Amino acid sequence: MFKRRPPSAQGVLDPKAAGQDGDAGQAADAAESARPGQTAAKGRPTPKRSEAESRRRQPYSAPADRKAASVQARDRSKTERQRRMLAMKRGEEWAMPAKDKGPVRALARDFVDSRRSFAEYYLYGFVVLIVLAYLPIFKGSIVVFYLLFSVVVILIAESWLVGRKVLRLAQERYPGESTRGLRMYAAIRSSQMRRLRMPAPRRKPGDKL
Repeated sequence: MFKRRPPSAQGVLDPKAAGQDGDAGQAADAAESARPGQTAAKGRPTPKRSEAESRRRQPYSAPADRKAASVQARDRSKTERQRRMLAMKRGEEWAMPAKDKGPVRALARDFVDSRRSFAEYYLYGFVVLIVLAYLPIFKGSIVVFYLLFSVVVILIAESWLVGRKVLRLAQERYPGESTRGLRMYAAIRSSQMRRLRMPAPRRKPGDKL
């Protein structure tokens, strides 16, 4: 009925099956070569996975010349600080600290810079009072004390008035915006000499807002 295949015939493949297997192998090779994201070897053996992992896990090594690298880093930091300082003087928002950002703070600066105040000259007044205190004619006199007390009272009164006006103006022009710390912010700026104010003034005395 059925004849057993002789042992010598077990290794013989069907030509059609062999042809199909060959075509499948060629198709697999073509798909492997056309797979995106992979490039063929360029004349060197592919590194083992263990070697690639060990290279990735190697710690960062500092430059050979540490002194030159340190000097270069300091130069970059200095250049960045100078660029930020110049931008802040020009009033650019990105370079300002958080306390100076926002339209409300800009309005307070413009209001203070658009008017003259006694507070911006108080340092000169203190210098005069110190010189007077050491003169023989005023030594031990109560006149210098009264003058100093008058200067302090004027500074406090003017700072309170400036802060009150700035707060009212900010509430009118920017309703809903936060005005926390605005009065103190305006008072401190008004007590600074004009050329030392940061950001630099955008308004001149007498300008209208």
